[in-house]
Amino acid sequence: MTRSLLASVFLAAALAQTPTPPQPAGNTSPATPAAGADPAAATFTTEQGLLLVAVKPDKVADYEAAIVALQEALAKSEDEGVRTLAAGWTVYKASDLDAKANAIYVHFLQPVVAGADYRPSLWLDKLLAGAPVELLAKYRDAFATQPTKLPLVKFADMTKVPVKPANASPDAPAPPKPGNQSPDR
Repeated sequence: MTRSLLASVFLAAALAQTPTPPQPAGNTSPATPAAGADPAAATFTTEQGLLLVAVKPDKVADYEAAIVALQEALAKSEDEGVRTLAAGWTVYKASDLDAKANAIYVHFLQPVVAGADYRPSLWLDKLLAGAPVELLAKYRDAFATQPTKLPLVKFADMTKVPVKPANASPDAPAPPKPGNQSPDR
């Protein structure tokens, strides 16, 4: 699992720093949230997901206090649904800062609970029956930027030989095999 987590984090970091390319013209349209949907919601329709959170350098203690309070509330919950959610939710702290000296936290969600909103503030408020206003305010003020939500779909398992797609053309040339080949150029 560590390898897949590291690969996911590396990919997520690269995606978070890469500008979105322009969309092609035509009948393609970007996905839009359903009417009335909360744009800040951290819900996923995939089996795995990442939330990347950049925290201001002077607010790390505030953010970590909120996450520890959430961890404690989740661990103490006797609700089976909450326990299932907690079992698939791990938070990592990057050992290096980002380019703006912000601390980076990665919420690794596997498996995702369908329909669950993974915003810590919502769970704190729910599990603590009204989280302390000061805790939530400090948590909110800790963000350097909006969290980045990355729904993940497995593309390749690097321990297995790739399977040729069923719709591949039989006339398509086979990719060259590594080894001693003479250059044609």
